[in-house]
Amino acid sequence: MAQKSPLDDPETAAYAWARYKRIMRLMLLITIGVVAVAIALLYDSDGAASVHFYIATALGIGFTMLLTGALMGLVFLSHGTGHDEAVDNRLPDADELFGDKKDD
Repeated sequence: MAQKSPLDDPETAAYAWARYKRIMRLMLLITIGVVAVAIALLYDSDGAASVHFYIATALGIGFTMLLTGALMGLVFLSHGTGHDEAVDNRLPDADELFGDKKDD
């Protein structure tokens, strides 16, 4: 039987989600800085590019960094609260699933 998750406790869940939001705010600030630096470097090296190039670059870098930060934040949330240990991931062995099919 699966154990009760620590995230079922409202106090623990509130702390964990507040920590996740702090991580995401930090990632947003870092992403804005990286996008600004990337756009500045691109403009400095080749200023004749279309505005669509800069928009696509900013959106690509921003989306990638924020998605990566969100997924890693969820990993930290799950591991940091002990939610990973509460999951019952035992799989039945092949004999239980398919029955004993050996020909003797």
